Amino acid sequence: MAVHQRLVVLVVLLGSAIMPASCLGQTASYAPLNCSKASIPAEKAICGNYDLGQDEARLATLYGLLTSLVAMGHRGDIIDAQQKWIVVRNACGSDVKCLTGAYQARTANLSRQFDALAKRGPF
Repeated sequence: MAVHQRLVVLVVLLGSAIMPASCLGQTASYAPLNCSKASIPAEKAICGNYDLGQDEARLATLYGLLTSLVAMGHRGDIIDAQQKWIVVRNACGSDVKCLTGAYQARTANLSRQFDALAKRGPF
């Protein structure tokens, strides 16, 4: 199992034991889309496409875990980057290929940050 996968498993196990799920959303300030409130073309496309919905859930989980593990200053950088990414994602409108690419790029970026954290940490 890769270091990244081991770290995710460890975080999920520890998180479920000591941190209520609602804390992740509060810490990270980003949650999966509420499809009943989807109002712009990008949100509607994500909610209407299974694969994009899975990408959204994966990204929100990775983002929440990462922001809960890093120091306050780094967390702010990740949050700022996420807000900029949302603008890019929304600019895709309903273009599924564009949205898919946006999710792949952001997930890859967050995964690299996770890997860097795993290499530094005392796990």
